[in-house]
Amino acid sequence: MTAETLTTIAGADATDANAAGADAGTAGSSAVRGELVRVLFGDDHRAAHGPWRTLLTTEPFRRRSDLAPDAQLRLAYGRLRTLNSTLDSAFRLAADPVALANMHEWLSPVDTTLTTVAGIHYNLFLGSLLDHDGDVRRDLSAFADLTRIGTFLCTELDHGNDATALETTADYDRARDGFLLRTPHAGAQKFMPNTSTAGGPKSGVVAARLLVDGRDLGVFLFLTALTGAEGPLPGVRVRLLPRRMGSAVDHCLTSFDGVFVPRAALLSGAQGRLDAEGAFTSEVVNRRSRFLLSIGRVTAGKLSMSASAVGSVRAALAVAVRHGSHRLIGGVRASERVPVMAHRSHYAPLAGALATAYAMTLLHRTVLRAWTEYDRTERDRTVHDRTERDRTVRDRTGVAGRVEAERLVAVAKAWITWEARVVITQCRERCGAQGLLENNGLAALVTGIEGAITAEGDNIAIHAKAAAGMVSGHRPPRPPADPAGRELTDPVFLRELLAAVECVELDRARAGMRAAAPGDALGRWNAGASAALRAATAHAQLRAAEAVAAAADALPPGSATGELLHTLGRLFALERIAPHGGDLLNEGFMAGRHISELPAETDRLAARVAGQAQMLTGAFDLPDEWLADVPVTDAGYASAYDDPEGPWHRSAVEARW
Repeated sequence: MTAETLTTIAGADATDANAAGADAGTAGSSAVRGELVRVLFGDDHRAAHGPWRTLLTTEPFRRRSDLAPDAQLRLAYGRLRTLNSTLDSAFRLAADPVALANMHEWLSPVDTTLTTVAGIHYNLFLGSLLDHDGDVRRDLSAFADLTRIGTFLCTELDHGNDATALETTADYDRARDGFLLRTPHAGAQKFMPNTSTAGGPKSGVVAARLLVDGRDLGVFLFLTALTGAEGPLPGVRVRLLPRRMGSAVDHCLTSFDGVFVPRAALLSGAQGRLDAEGAFTSEVVNRRSRFLLSIGRVTAGKLSMSASAVGSVRAALAVAVRHGSHRLIGGVRASERVPVMAHRSHYAPLAGALATAYAMTLLHRTVLRAWTEYDRTERDRTVHDRTERDRTVRDRTGVAGRVEAERLVAVAKAWITWEARVVITQCRERCGAQGLLENNGLAALVTGIEGAITAEGDNIAIHAKAAAGMVSGHRPPRPPADPAGRELTDPVFLRELLAAVECVELDRARAGMRAAAPGDALGRWNAGASAALRAATAHAQLRAAEAVAAAADALPPGSATGELLHTLGRLFALERIAPHGGDLLNEGFMAGRHISELPAETDRLAARVAGQAQMLTGAFDLPDEWLADVPVTDAGYASAYDDPEGPWHRSAVEARW
């Protein structure tokens, strides 16, 4: 697709489109593409992302869309073993949140079932064992070589986001120096762990309420063998749940009937320890805090869910842009055939989606880096040290403490996965009926993103918690309310407007809560909740825009790549500012002329981005082998549906007879 086609059909500004370098085949565009790859994946992208990318090119990971659910599940566990065989150390992967996120980023577009079981095994299961292995040196070799697969049993049928209220119990048996795991009623069954016999024998870390001499000490994790070669072990009951949409994972209901585990099964640490005499000690007074410390791996899981979303979005866009560029339809004149991508009604949403994809990827990188650096500096500190430091010190990652760091991870996870749903749905729609066919991959991405939205904390719950924390403890600087002489072409001005949206919504939330009836905590929250949730979304959007700007500013002044990133950043910001124009005008942050100019400026930027769509998706660096397995990405996609017995294969003479 050329800039001229866009100009003729969609009325784009030819100067702007050409200035963006719409011909993706030029040497200059090749250099820009290479720089964009480094911007998206880092200077060490071949070391950090290369192994996962290469895995997608190998035969075991080539696309299979013709399998029944049971076969898909067997394939996923087989791929897990293949993946594990390529690792230099399963423990090193489990201990590295960056590597875990990268794994999710590349595997999600290929096999959501594999991504789910791999994330559970390496992060939630093996990671929890490594994090809480200070008191007991366990032999974990069976989990490293997948003699036993690990799973994670936390959520219960009656308790999901209120996991501190879990009802599975672990009653300390002094005579046997161990614990008896029990499921007291149907609502306490563990909900959705992959505990079937598929894939081989399994063990799990089970969240259960620790009872010592009848005293409830809070919820802890216990290492528990669940199944063997012949099925569930004595006292363990496993029942398959109905199939989950978009996934072949063996989600189950799991319950316990007096299952005995030794004292060493307790994953202990600062959250609590039980000595040889059965005496309990903890560095943490609050039972809720003990539980959150026990399941700390959920934070790395949120980062991995964000990674799954950005990887899936980039894959969906690569498919949609390729299809839109070679799918020809009738033009203005009867004899004319033009790419569907030439129509503004088609390319504008994809251009906005491309801007979003770059923003969410760079936000994910920023949040992952901040959390990793924060966690590294804090890992060896005591709980008391962490608490004191949270109150007094802002470290080099830009977050003041653990609470703020975890809040940023949660806000990013919710926003990225929600935005991913929107983008992937747009991409599916722009491929028409082809996008509904499983062999083109988009259908799996549409349903797969729903899992990321729910996993490691439902988005609504973690978003609401983060929003409440922002209302009580986040007071960002208010940008100047002086729009005179400011232009929508200024990226700094646009970021100030995003910051203003956050401030306006926080003010609205606090005002609503102050006006609520005293003594009604729920009523007070409800009075400010809507604005608070919008403030949290605005915060994520601002941080994403800042991440794009930082990437652009890190490049040499006048760089074509930097200018393209600023174009993406401006388009991203304008699309987020538009719904808040009334508030921004009313509060004095925008002038009336800005409101009038915004639609035309958005259209102009969309045309520029669309002119670069092939190069922008090329920088996603998806392997040719992966794209080759998606028929709709090829200009000759009709050949995938050719009928060798069709009449068009007969000669003209044969056809007449």
